[in-house]
Amino acid sequence: MPSFDDVLDHIGQFGFFQKYVFFLMCMISAVFSPIYVGIVFLGFVPSHRCFNPEAANLISSCGWSLEEVVNFTVPIQDDSIDSPFASQCLQYDVDWNKTSSSCLSINHKQPGYGNIPVTDCKHGWIYDTTGSSIVTEFNLVCDDSWKLDLFQSCVNLGFFLGSLFIGYFADRFGRKPCLLITLLITAVFGVLVAFAPSYPWLVIFRFIQGLVSKGSWLSGYILVAEFVGMDHRKTVGIVYQAAFTVGLLVLSGVAYGITNWRWLQLAVTLPNFLFLAYYWCIPESPRWLISQTRKAEAREITKFMAKRNGKTVPEALENLTADEDSEEKRIPSFMDLVRTPQIRKHTFILMYIWFTCAVIYQGLIMHLGSTGENIYLDFFISAMVELPAALIIIVTVDRIGRRYPWAVACFVTGITCLVTAFIPNGLQWLKVTLGCVSRMGITMSYELICLVNAELYPTFIRNLGIMVCSSMCDLGGTITPFIVYRLADIWQELPLIVFAILGAISGFLVLLLPETKGLTLPETIEEAEGLKKRTELCYSSKRCLNQ
Repeated sequence: MPSFDDVLDHIGQFGFFQKYVFFLMCMISAVFSPIYVGIVFLGFVPSHRCFNPEAANLISSCGWSLEEVVNFTVPIQDDSIDSPFASQCLQYDVDWNKTSSSCLSINHKQPGYGNIPVTDCKHGWIYDTTGSSIVTEFNLVCDDSWKLDLFQSCVNLGFFLGSLFIGYFADRFGRKPCLLITLLITAVFGVLVAFAPSYPWLVIFRFIQGLVSKGSWLSGYILVAEFVGMDHRKTVGIVYQAAFTVGLLVLSGVAYGITNWRWLQLAVTLPNFLFLAYYWCIPESPRWLISQTRKAEAREITKFMAKRNGKTVPEALENLTADEDSEEKRIPSFMDLVRTPQIRKHTFILMYIWFTCAVIYQGLIMHLGSTGENIYLDFFISAMVELPAALIIIVTVDRIGRRYPWAVACFVTGITCLVTAFIPNGLQWLKVTLGCVSRMGITMSYELICLVNAELYPTFIRNLGIMVCSSMCDLGGTITPFIVYRLADIWQELPLIVFAILGAISGFLVLLLPETKGLTLPETIEEAEGLKKRTELCYSSKRCLNQ
């Protein structure tokens, strides 16, 4: 009986139909980026100070400018205040309407102010911004600044928990239902986030959105990987992830034009409703249908694909519907990920590398910080660094394979992080340059693990395998802030040492995985277990050197 890859050789591995589906899926990838990193703009923290209605009267009573009032009434940072942002969270404990200080005191640089007690902000804050964010609306600053971290942690927690059941849902009930349902829930709760009346509701709605949104992104990726032939699988997988980077670039422009966080949230959410039209545009994956012994449906979809590609269906395709009742329908199980030796090894290695990718990727962004005062420009430049990573992968994996470029990317990330940690602060340009190299290296690792993860599991547990392994990515993203900021209290560059160690270990583990270049996607447990032997046979016979 011919495999689905054999059929694709006749009807087109990447014809008009596959390009059409690929374009539609890339739009989903791009729209996922605001959910993943939208906190940069939704939770923007502007400079702020305590609002003091009494001190504000000094503008009229003394004829001072706003700058003079701020200099006169906002506590000055000194050695007695531990927080570097103390002046943003404290105010003088004095009634400016009753104080004996005269309007001329400002000319004497606030004499005697060191003896005036300070207190927490009593009347809220004034934010130095013309826009709004969840920080400015819900006052997530000072003692409540942890609530902004909780807001983002809930998204990652949603990603993590969703990974545990959405992958099973996709493998049990189909790629298409999973894609459409998760898109619908993502859209609905994205709108609810924009209209959240209070902070608790904001967190609840964002958590539910995170619970399903990653599932729609990965379901789109799986559909792309299963529709195309193996000669184009790596290209579409990498470009699909590059579409996420394009989404980052677009997000910076949209956020620049829409400075109100509620309108911004609506703008990046509404496209998800348009994706529901995919119900009429995209069929179910024939690979999944075949794995569920629904071969008659797979035959009809394959005929449709052939027609759209301007090809004819080979007669051998009829064999796909033969003996429908002779094969046992495989129901995915979590135990399938650890039951057999090779798949078990692949699962644990991939889980570690997913975890490492998230820690280093997000950790580098947090550690290096912005390169200037323009958040939109900084975000745009940071995203641009990821595009060369996709180009390097496309150029190398066809000639070299998956493993060696992947391992080199991990080692380069680790080495550059280690070197950066010992560069003097005076050579900031060199730190930034090496930081960009590290960012490209870890981005390559991110893109390659998505590609290889799909190639190491058989069809009936492919989505489950990716979701479970990638759940470690979400766990890594949840704890990364603690790794970065707590270790930085000990030594500012210590997080880079941790990143270097994690990256180097990932490089060695990558070399323990089989090379999948030139191999068809495994359809059964036996084929997945025999990937290493298939690779050795493929390369010894030189049949896959040009694939």
